[in-house]
Amino acid sequence: MNLYADIRAAVIAALDALVADGELPGGLDTSAVAVEPPRDAGHGDMATNAAMVLAKPAGMPPRTIAEALAARLAQDPRVAQAEVAGPGFLNLRLAPGVWAEVVRAVHAQGTDYGRSALGTGRRVNVEFVSANPTGPMHVGHARGAVFGDALASLLLFAGYEVTREYYVNDAGAQVDVLARSAYERYREAHGRSPEIAEGLYPGDYLIPVGAALKDRFGDSFLDQPEAVWLAPVREHAIAAMLDMIREDLLLLGVRMDVFSSEKVIAASGRVEEAIDRLRGMGLIYEGTLEPPKGKLPEDWEERTQTLFRSTAFGDDVDRPVMKSDGSWTYFAPDIAYHWDKVARGFDQLIDVLGADHGGYVKRIRAVVQAASDGRVELDAKLIQLVKLFKDGEPFKMSKRAGTFVTLRDVVEQAGADVTRFHMLTRKNDAPLDFDFARVVEQSKDNPVFYVQYAHARVRSVLRRAADAGVAVTDTPVLEDPAELAVAKKLAEWPRLVEIAARGHEPHRVAFYLYELASDFHALWNRGNERPGIRFVQDGDRDATQAKIALPAAVGVVISAGLGILGVTPLEELR
Repeated sequence: MNLYADIRAAVIAALDALVADGELPGGLDTSAVAVEPPRDAGHGDMATNAAMVLAKPAGMPPRTIAEALAARLAQDPRVAQAEVAGPGFLNLRLAPGVWAEVVRAVHAQGTDYGRSALGTGRRVNVEFVSANPTGPMHVGHARGAVFGDALASLLLFAGYEVTREYYVNDAGAQVDVLARSAYERYREAHGRSPEIAEGLYPGDYLIPVGAALKDRFGDSFLDQPEAVWLAPVREHAIAAMLDMIREDLLLLGVRMDVFSSEKVIAASGRVEEAIDRLRGMGLIYEGTLEPPKGKLPEDWEERTQTLFRSTAFGDDVDRPVMKSDGSWTYFAPDIAYHWDKVARGFDQLIDVLGADHGGYVKRIRAVVQAASDGRVELDAKLIQLVKLFKDGEPFKMSKRAGTFVTLRDVVEQAGADVTRFHMLTRKNDAPLDFDFARVVEQSKDNPVFYVQYAHARVRSVLRRAADAGVAVTDTPVLEDPAELAVAKKLAEWPRLVEIAARGHEPHRVAFYLYELASDFHALWNRGNERPGIRFVQDGDRDATQAKIALPAAVGVVISAGLGILGVTPLEELR
């Protein structure tokens, strides 16, 4: 059941009837007609913009359309009142029995309530994290991991077929630096003093890698030139780092479906193949570029380069794909990688990137448009920085990592569930403050606690009812405004899922859960003023059974929402 979709269907049917009766002209496009919660709850239960969006194409005053539409909708038994407001908005009040039907729908569908067919038949690739395999993941990677994983779960809930993917940058200069850093730890394992030169990775996390290299290769690489040991040490170190990354991701409950290797793509000839295809499309050419902004002409050396014509797809400038020495730029393997994703048959690609990649988005979007002939859309979601605090003071770096606070540090301090929920309390492109003291405090100001507290209260109610021999049924009695407010919020859940899925905005789920929890806590507190609406009515089994249907439904929706966020709902507060 999706009440908002059902009422919108009723609005469209009423408009069709007006057309059939000659009260509206035919051929109107109703795709922009929406049914939404009103901004002011005092105006009604739902509002529609139908008259406003149809007035111009119909050539009629919006109030005239709204009044005719109101008369039609008043005939629907679910509509208690249809009232025209302002220039032509239409506010609807629904019959009380409608809200009981919502609660019954939650019980009938369980945690599938709100699940959508929005994405049926569409395949989506969500690439996220994709940290260089050179060390443990830091707190920024944690936010990207949580966002990407929750987005994938949200899209699955909305009916899409989703692949979670990690792109391993294992072919660049950074993995050679990793190998040299690991070699120094290998020397250390043999009792030598490691020479951690500037530019190498200093973190303690490479000490066990060095020990493992000693166990595997003995002393065969000691005092040998780099050409002898670089390749095998690099291969071993990358494998060790990927194992560490997988372990770190599992700490947050993140499991990837696919790990794609830049090295494999390069070795397979797919870079050359992608460039050749673009060349055949007239999108690769030899040319020169204008000086970058901020450079004086005398600072600029004009030279012929091999360029991708990304400006044909909205980019600011064309992009080099080959260096002067004939090797590929870092952009070329990314062309091949995204071409490969398109070739795998995805209908949409989502790249979750660090905020510093903002300037990279247009060129990748251009590649995807070229590779798919405009069929596949790329949505790049930029993840802003996380600032860590403890008791209001900046949190210090991790010695283990050498230069930053690791994902593991955060999870060990705050816990996976708290970390995941809090990472989603801001939109992805907004900076996030993470104070270890505040995210675990038990107060209304902490959304993690507030939502979990609501679920724990629901479970407490149901345990008390069960102890009294009262089973949960789907026969709610909703009389008090606070009860109706909770039921109305439950009705918004299917609509919210589709809005969040369309916009690729999992933070909306966290916001919704906080609002639902707030309405539920308000109802709980209302019971202090009106004992008759308390969930458990001592000595009255029938009344208790009628009252507990609503909190049970709240628990179902909170559980479903937390499931999307990857957070385990609490049975009771610890």
